[in-house]
Amino acid sequence: MKKQKIIIIGAGYGGLKAVEQLAKSKKAEILLFDKHPYHYMQTEVYDFIANENDFAKITIDLFTFCHGFDDNVTFYKEEVIHIETKNKKIITNLQRYSYDYLIIASGATTNLLDSVKGLKEYSHGVKSLKRALYFKQKFELSLFNKIEEEGKQCTPLNIVVAGGGLSGVEIAAQMASFSNEFYKNNHFLCRKLNIVIVNSGEKILKGVDNRLVTQSINRLEKLGVLIKNSCRVSEVRKDEVILSDKEVLPIDFMIFTGGIKPTPLVESLEMPKDKRGFLQSNEYLQCLGYSDVFAIGDCTSIKDSMGNSLAPTADISEQMGILSANNILSLIDGKKLKKHNISSRGLLIAIGRKYTVGKLFGLYFKGYSAYILKKLVEKVYAKRLAYISYKGCKKIFS
Repeated sequence: MKKQKIIIIGAGYGGLKAVEQLAKSKKAEILLFDKHPYHYMQTEVYDFIANENDFAKITIDLFTFCHGFDDNVTFYKEEVIHIETKNKKIITNLQRYSYDYLIIASGATTNLLDSVKGLKEYSHGVKSLKRALYFKQKFELSLFNKIEEEGKQCTPLNIVVAGGGLSGVEIAAQMASFSNEFYKNNHFLCRKLNIVIVNSGEKILKGVDNRLVTQSINRLEKLGVLIKNSCRVSEVRKDEVILSDKEVLPIDFMIFTGGIKPTPLVESLEMPKDKRGFLQSNEYLQCLGYSDVFAIGDCTSIKDSMGNSLAPTADISEQMGILSANNILSLIDGKKLKKHNISSRGLLIAIGRKYTVGKLFGLYFKGYSAYILKKLVEKVYAKRLAYISYKGCKKIFS
């Protein structure tokens, strides 16, 4: 029997999970496309910024990863720029490829709003590894510059985080925690640090369990992080931020985590989308009107059984990756498709070094024990991918 060619666009959490699931079938030929040669573990970026993880600990080489399976998985470092659904082909920056089934897992990008003057010029995001690396260097340089002020009048290090979601809260907490320990452990006199979270909602962490929100707020306050709710950034200048309530905040730098938008690929597609421009899918994760095209991860919107929108987390993306792969295999075998019952299995929020709050399978965790649990989850994930890459590396060099 001829193998069915399955193309996966995007090597994020959902895309890689789909690869793992599909690779088990001898009826499938899997082609993975991404413009980068690595998988970026964005859930661990807060540790990367605060020097608890290095570059190698948050990336997986995609060439060796795909070589770690049988000979039915191939990686192409090419950017997909368009999809011809009628002809069942994708167009990359280099050539065209045909498919029998397609999984769009292209993720999303940071929504640097054109309406906010100076936002693109003077703020940083962490959605991509390149931007996270630049931000890490900027953060370290700012700390160094404050050390250089020893013996002079010490001015504060001012950091504004625009966005009170999961990424903004974790990064703000980690920077505050790292900086406090850094100054204290090295006995520096200059310890002035101002970190402000600017949040458009009434509370940070919209949609998160209220108990976790309260615990997170208490922890942030203890770390000295100031939270400004019900306001937005209206303009960013080189050394200051103007808020919607006209307050002016001085900045050494600003990080923007205030939302995501579809990738240029998704924007170019003439397929059903929601009001924000993300792909719409049915209960089987198929794009509306396309039985051979599936959408998973941040490029699509999905709701739980109660009709509540699910946050674009790694956990949700992986569940979508498994289900889309299984449904494609069911189509190949002529079997009935399975409807999704995807829901969040839990959430662990890093609120500073060695401190986490979370809820897993209905149980609450807080403090160092929760931190150990989060590290364990991250390590298991990284070790699984690293083992597959190790097998691939042995095949290449044997």
